[in-house]
Formats: sequence, structure tokens, C-alpha cells
Amino acid sequence: MKIKYFSITLLILVYSCSPKTTVTQEENQASSPVSLLTIGNEEVFADEFLHILSKNRGFQNKESKISESEFEETFDLFVNFKLKVKEAENEGLAEVDEFQKEFSMFKEDLIRPFLIKNSLQEGELMKAYNRMQEVVKASHILLQFPSNANEADSIAVFRMAEKLKSRSEEGADFNELALEYSDDPSALENKGSLGYFTALQMVHQFEDAAYTLQTGQISDPILTGYGYHIIKLEDRKPNPGEIRVSHILVRTPANDPVSEERALRKVQDIYTELQKSESVWEDVCKMYSEDMGTKNTGGLLPWISIGSVIPEFERTAFNLVEIGEISPPVKTPYGYHIIRLEEKKPLASFEEMEEVIKSKTLRDSRSTLIQSQVIAIQKSRYSFEENDSLLDTLSGTFKVNSKNDAFELIQNKPWIDEMIVKIRGEERSVRDLMDFMNNSDQIVRIGNSDYFTSWYNKFVEVSLNEAEEQDLEANNKEYQLILKEYRDGILLFSLMNQKVWQKALEDSIGQIEFYEKNKEKYQWQERVEALIIKMGKENKTANVRKFLADKKYQSNLETRLDNTFLNDDPLAFTVENNIFEMDSHPILSRAIPNKAFQEVSLEGKTYFILLGRIIPAGQKKFEETRGKVIQDYQEFLDKSLISSLKNNYIIRVNEDEKRRIYDIVTNK
Repeated sequence: MKIKYFSITLLILVYSCSPKTTVTQEENQASSPVSLLTIGNEEVFADEFLHILSKNRGFQNKESKISESEFEETFDLFVNFKLKVKEAENEGLAEVDEFQKEFSMFKEDLIRPFLIKNSLQEGELMKAYNRMQEVVKASHILLQFPSNANEADSIAVFRMAEKLKSRSEEGADFNELALEYSDDPSALENKGSLGYFTALQMVHQFEDAAYTLQTGQISDPILTGYGYHIIKLEDRKPNPGEIRVSHILVRTPANDPVSEERALRKVQDIYTELQKSESVWEDVCKMYSEDMGTKNTGGLLPWISIGSVIPEFERTAFNLVEIGEISPPVKTPYGYHIIRLEEKKPLASFEEMEEVIKSKTLRDSRSTLIQSQVIAIQKSRYSFEENDSLLDTLSGTFKVNSKNDAFELIQNKPWIDEMIVKIRGEERSVRDLMDFMNNSDQIVRIGNSDYFTSWYNKFVEVSLNEAEEQDLEANNKEYQLILKEYRDGILLFSLMNQKVWQKALEDSIGQIEFYEKNKEKYQWQERVEALIIKMGKENKTANVRKFLADKKYQSNLETRLDNTFLNDDPLAFTVENNIFEMDSHPILSRAIPNKAFQEVSLEGKTYFILLGRIIPAGQKKFEETRGKVIQDYQEFLDKSLISSLKNNYIIRVNEDEKRRIYDIVTNK
């Protein structure tokens, strides 16, 4: 399958200069374009030719234009291309299942850059990357809802959050309020302090709020899946990028003061040892570190960024300035660490980080937000209407009946063919919705919604996506041209495979007949038996030269060479032993004819040559040239196909329109 796709791409690129399309249209072109050419009864317009011709060419300046001969050659190729596509269509190749499946797969990829969702997603990715230029430091107070909370509970939690915000703004210590009131378990240790973080490390509602605050400012209550947050922004600074550090760890058992004191003395002694000029970090690490995963590799850890490790470790590591600088011992929940800075690098470019950012964005609630924005835009753009009263009836039917009973009841209702939604003026009925729910292969997650609402939302989503696709196919010229390019490319491949490539490979009788008619093309030049030794190691050259100096060409000499030299050193040299056309061979063409043994140097390599009998020029047997015969036979079949098509279809070229395009693209 991949080979086929690659072949289609090659076929399309025959008519282009690079894989990215830049369609250039002449300004003030008539609103009703005239055809560039007509094949049979089908008109072909200039924009399609320009689309294929102008890959990464704008033709706005002299350097980007092409010559007259290039234009004529490309135009002829384009006519032949359209002839073959027309023939493929007339033979019904566009109707076969294989074509439909392949074209559908291409459409899924081709349409993505044009979709509303793609532009919104790209905007979200760029917003996240722009935020990554900074790291922010914040504290928060989290107020969670009680289990089985009702609306009154939610309002009470919100009002409590507002009250805590007011108290903080009136002078109460924010972190002490967090210690007293926050439902975040970590507040008992950190008093609500989250340290520094950057984009995509917090849920997006929290991130949005934090990045819009000024230093010292406290947010209004922010609702996330965890509850209501009040956020205080404490600092913001440029993102330092990533660092790589190594560490020596001395572990400390929990709730054991004696062991704690012993670990502290040990790590202080290790730190003192490291201050000595003769100490070697790797040796000290191997001797004393209790991180079993890194002690034998110098304590080296993966690259870290702000927010990716525990705050105590991060703070100390990022305070190191010089490569090789060693920190004093720092305490974390794991024990005491001594940290050494190994490498630093700035934040990567957007292009380098795009896939990582996209992966994180699609995994969190931002993806749901993007999807809801897509649907809102689609509904507005495509004049979406829904039958509210009928929706209420349907929803009620599913709520009070089992799924199967609800379907059965609805099938017998007089309103089953009434409109449930209208998109772009096209009505979709209750029956359409029921068929979708019964027969669709969509995956629908019920989540917090009921069964009917979840399926109805999916029905609306799919219907709107279909409307967007239809709109693009009808109105987006660039998408139309790309879609047609790939459609025609698949048809061209199918026709060529059937009429030329596969036929030439399988038609053994045709191959022999073609060979017999064109024997004069398949001739050997004068050939020679030859043994060619290419030296791989120059220190072996003298011994090989001595071995060969008194030898004449023999077919078994290669085996003797291998046994003499290559058993002990397989890389000493390589050997070619065959019959070669002397004049066209890069090494033998430098040799002296009829001289049995000789030495040639080429591009710094030494070659030894032993020449055997001379074979006069003559006819190649079919078996000796079958590959070239098949290649030439394919070319013959291709030319025959084009000739036949030109006889079968009337081709009319609009010379005025051709001249107009010629004036745009050529360097006159």
C-alpha cells in the first residue's frame, strides 16, 4: 500500500516542482472562466494547470518564471495526464471499491488543514507555546464540593471562595488562609504554594487564570474539575529552558530522627570530600550515592524543565549557573541531594515542540473546549436549526422507557419523518437520527449526559462535519484543486498499472516480441573477464600486490584471495569477479587493455585489476537484458496508449487562454 501511495506522489510530481502548492491566479480574472482545453466533452480550466505548474512558484518575479520550452513540455505532459484520467473515468476505475477506499483515506488527510478545528487547534498550540516563554509562580486555595452536591452547595462553596479572596485582599496572609481552609492535601506542607510552572502543566482553566494575573493579584474564584480555586500570582520570569544535572542521594527514613541526623552528617562529609581538588565526582557518586538507578553512571538524570520535578530539587538545580557547579546538600522527601549542573539549553523552537504540545493539548480539557468552539462556529456558519419541542419529546421517551422500547415507540409515531435539525437548509428527520443511533459505527461515550443526549450530540457533530466538508468541496478553490489533484493521481496510477506497468511485467510474449523487433538496441560492447580488488585497508596493500603480481586471471582466484587474507581480516578489501564492459566501467576504463595485472588509483583508493579473455561486441541474449527490455516495453506501451487516446478523444486547446497562462509564467 505504501509503495502505491509513493508511486502516486511521483506521478503527480512529474508535473510539479515541489510538494507544496501555491496557486497563482492572474488578478482581475473573469468571474466566469473559459476553458483552457477540452477533452471529449469535458472542459479543463487553467487554474488546474496553474495549480500543478506552480508548486512553490509565485511567478511574481523574473527568477521564478520558466522558459518557453519548459512551458510547452509541461503543457504537453498535462494534456497527456488529463487524457489518461479521462480514459480511467470512462473505464469505470473511479467506481471500483479499491479506488473509493483509497480516495477516502486521502480525503481524510487532505481536508484537515482546511477545517475550522485545525485553525482553532493551531491557535491553541501557539498560545501554549507563547505562554511557555514565561514561568509563573503561584499559590492557591482549593475549595471542593461535598459529595452529591446540589446547586445550593455549589453556591455556598462559591461564596466561601469569594469571602476568602476578600479577606486576603484586606490583608490576611494568603498562605495562612490556604493552610487553614484549602482542601488541597499538599497545603499542609506547602501552604498552597505551587512553585513555578508553565503552560500545559495545570488544567487549562487554572492556567488561563494564572497567566492573566499581574504579580501580587488574586483571581476571582476559578472553577475546574477539582472545585473552586483562588489563585495568587507571586512572580513571573522568562523560562530558563531545560537543564541536565547529576546528583548524589543520601536517603532519610521517615520519622526517624537518629537516622535523619546520621544521613545529614554523611551528606555533609560527602560535600566536604567533593570540595577537594583531587576528588572525582563519578567516583564519589559510585561510592556513596543511594540512588541505585544512577550511581554507576555518575548520578546523571534526564533533562528537566520548570515544573517537572519536586520544588525543592528544582529550585536548587535551576539556581546553579556554571557547568560543573555543585550545590550544597538540599533536603527533599527522598532524602538529601548534592546536585551538579551538567548541561543547559534554551526553550526549543515551536517546530521542535509542536508534536509534544499537540499531544498534551489533545489529552486535556482543551480538546473539549476546542470541539465546543468548532460546533458553535459550524452552527452559526451553516444556519443550524433544531426542533426543540420534538427534542424534548424524544428525550422524555428515552428517559421513561428502556432503549429498545423507546426505539419501538418512536418508529410508530406520526412525527418520525418530521425535521429534527436543519443544516444549510437541508432537513434531517427523526428517522435519520434513529437510523444513525441504530446503525452508526461511531463511538459514543455517555459521560455525564444521558443516553439520548449523548447520541443526539454525536449526530449533530457528524452532521455539521459533513456540512463543513460539503462546503469546502463546493466553495474552497484551493481544497477543490488539491482534492482533484489526488483523485486524478489515483486514477492515473490505476490506469497506468493496468495498461502499462503491470502489463509489461506480466506479458512475457509481448516482452520477447518487443525484444525481437528492437534487437539493435540490446548490444554488448567489447567485454573482458576481470577480477577487481578494492583495498579497504592500505596497510594490506603491499601483501596483496605481492600475491597478485605473478598471477593471471582465473575464476577461482577470488576464493584463494579470500582464504589468504579475509579469514583474518574481513575488511581488508572487496572483490568483484565478472565479465564487464570495459569502456563503461569506472575502474576498467582507466586500465590498459591486454595487460594482465595492473594497479589503478581513484579517489584515494587503490584498485588491483587482473584481466582475462576479451569477448567481442555482440547481441545480448533476452535473458541478459530482460530488465531493460521490460523498462523499454513499458515506455513503448505508454507512448502507444497516449497515441491511442489522442485518436479516440477530440482535444481542443483554447490558444487565447493558453497564451494568457504563458504570459503569466514564462520568462519572455
